[in-house]
Amino acid sequence: MAPPHNRDPAIPDRPSRAHGRPPRTEHRERRRERDRDTPEKRRSRDTPEKHHAPDRRRRRHEDYTPERREKKASQASLERDGDSPRQRRHRSPERRHQYQEQQERRQQRPTSYTSSERSSNPLSFDSLGKLNDFNEKAALREQVREVHVDVEKERLLEELGERDRGYGRRQKEKVVTGRVIKERGKHRRREGHEREREKRRVVSGPLAEEGGVRARAERRGGYITEESGKKRFGRKCRISVLVVVVLLIILIPVGVYASKKNGGGGGGGGGGGDDSDESDPANDNLKNVKESDIPAAAKNTVLDPFTWYDTKDFNVTYTNTTFGGLPIMGLNSKWDDTAQANDRVPALNKEFAYGMMPIRGVNLGGWLSIEPFITPSFFSSYKESQGIIDEYTLTKELGQQKAAQTLEKHYAQFIKEDDFQAIKDAGFDHVRIPYSYWAVTTYPGDPYVPKISWRYLLRGIEYCRKYGLRVNLDLHALPGSQNGWNHSGRQGAIGWLNGTDGDLNAQRSLDIHTQLSTFFAQPRYKNVITIYGLANEPKMIKLETSAVLAWESKAVDVVRKSGMQQYVVIGDGFLGLSKWKGQLSGIKGLMLDVHQYTIFNKNQIDYTHQKKIQYACQGWTDQMKQSVDVSTGFGPTICGEWSQADTDCTLYLNNVHTESRWEGTLPTGDPTTAVTSPDCPPDSGTCSCDKANADPSSYSDDYKQWLMMYAEAQMASFEQGWGWFYWTWKTEAATQWSWQVRTTGKTILHTIAVLTYDLQ
Repeated sequence: MAPPHNRDPAIPDRPSRAHGRPPRTEHRERRRERDRDTPEKRRSRDTPEKHHAPDRRRRRHEDYTPERREKKASQASLERDGDSPRQRRHRSPERRHQYQEQQERRQQRPTSYTSSERSSNPLSFDSLGKLNDFNEKAALREQVREVHVDVEKERLLEELGERDRGYGRRQKEKVVTGRVIKERGKHRRREGHEREREKRRVVSGPLAEEGGVRARAERRGGYITEESGKKRFGRKCRISVLVVVVLLIILIPVGVYASKKNGGGGGGGGGGGDDSDESDPANDNLKNVKESDIPAAAKNTVLDPFTWYDTKDFNVTYTNTTFGGLPIMGLNSKWDDTAQANDRVPALNKEFAYGMMPIRGVNLGGWLSIEPFITPSFFSSYKESQGIIDEYTLTKELGQQKAAQTLEKHYAQFIKEDDFQAIKDAGFDHVRIPYSYWAVTTYPGDPYVPKISWRYLLRGIEYCRKYGLRVNLDLHALPGSQNGWNHSGRQGAIGWLNGTDGDLNAQRSLDIHTQLSTFFAQPRYKNVITIYGLANEPKMIKLETSAVLAWESKAVDVVRKSGMQQYVVIGDGFLGLSKWKGQLSGIKGLMLDVHQYTIFNKNQIDYTHQKKIQYACQGWTDQMKQSVDVSTGFGPTICGEWSQADTDCTLYLNNVHTESRWEGTLPTGDPTTAVTSPDCPPDSGTCSCDKANADPSSYSDDYKQWLMMYAEAQMASFEQGWGWFYWTWKTEAATQWSWQVRTTGKTILHTIAVLTYDLQ
């Protein structure tokens, strides 16, 4: 007989017998019914499904004809439902009772199964795998429709715990399978995260035995732990983590470096020298006041201490009291003038014998008036094409808010109380403090930061008082610029007593001195401020001498009318000391200020070391002696600036992005000042700035000895007059200009106390 699957469907089945024993086909149907593998029987077994012989016998008779197949399908359906006439006919009373109970159980049973119930049915390997995949895909589609993406991402991030958040978002979307999403959506509980993690779908049967769960997890980049069966990151995830870590290692230091270089973010350097990377001040004294104590009109102004970057040693109790229109906010109501700088000079509350005792002072250059060569970090981050060359262009580039933040941090950190104590310990007795007119006010079109430097000036004066140091107040920058150099605020044309607004700016300068002298005429400043400057380095070789002298005469009258009786300083204007004999002779209480350098003059920068010392000992000494004598010169004369500098090689000394006379690379555009060929001593060999800009630790002993001798020669010369102020106390990198700079534990200049001369 041909196999059933090859039987011709057109051949009809043989007819069954009309009487006698049942036909063979009926016996077969009864055996099939007895051996039929029904769902009830499968649920009663715990073993996986097997291949049954009755299934093979049944399949042989299912493919005879279409009519037969339809009839048998209908009959099988009736039999499954318990409605077969044959079954009803042959069912005993006991069987009927069992049948009724079975029907009741069927009605009570749910019409659908959960995924876990279905997974326990002993289907074939292929069927169970397909069913599992189908359920997972269906559940995933259901979750995508029902669960908002953001909620799901948040839940997945919680599963990652302390892992990197950004990394977690990317990897969880990749790692989490449809099974996890489905089961988490159905079984999520509010009792806690750990209980939620235990709600994992359990797959039984051949799929689990053959590693189906593990294979699915590994294909998605994860793996299953032996202990808990929970999913973890696999090789791809570990590689991704490694890449992220490497990028962070590279980018974080770069960002920190850029932040430090740019002053805490954005353009512009941080300034502040060695203290630029210090942490912000604690401002503990603000705990004693309330923000509600500040009137609404004063909030977010210079009178609001809660907007100050640094409140150390300031009185933060609000007051709107002013003198000359300038606030005393920040000052303490009491002061003490008993401090003494050293045993060679009297205490502040005793008279300093000017003309008999030499002034030995130091400048605080680059602090309240920005000077590029002192704090080059403000300018070095900009390209030459941007034109950031002075405080005017710097503040304009930064904008008011960023400029205020940047410069106030510089004011607070570049010069601090420790510096004043160190100045005292170095043997100084005077401090010259340069400041700019925008400490008092600004005018339309000015980009400068107004009034913030004022309180730092006042605090600096109080520190001088604390350490017995007398103060020379130096107005370093006037409206319009009195010399056109970068340290006057704006490099370029002179707009003071010159140009369209020359007279206007001259009057503005007088108004500023009215305010300043009124404020400093208070009794508290009588002993600590002993010298008051009108204008730093007015460029009288470019301005009309008569106009400058007339303005200075008016300025002195303003100061005296305000009540100040201190010495008033006027600059020599680079005319030379000999030109000042008889000038302003009718005004008492004046000092003439001269600034002596050899490196800015074409006929002096090329002096040999021996000739420089000789010039200091003879040339400057003779000039000072002549000037201090009223019969041959002006009278009281001081040197307000000088230095050890041997060359003009220091970065930005001759303006930002400008080279040096020493190497012959200074094309100023003015034939009288341009230097286009090397201008160094003939015996120096190659005119190179490398040696001049080298680290002090590399200096030879002979060169260090020469620097010391050069300094002593200048100090001895200037003490033939009324004394001197070294330029300057502190710089970021200009070694030969900084008294503070140290090498192997000692300053290049050491201290005043160890010099080879004394007051006698």
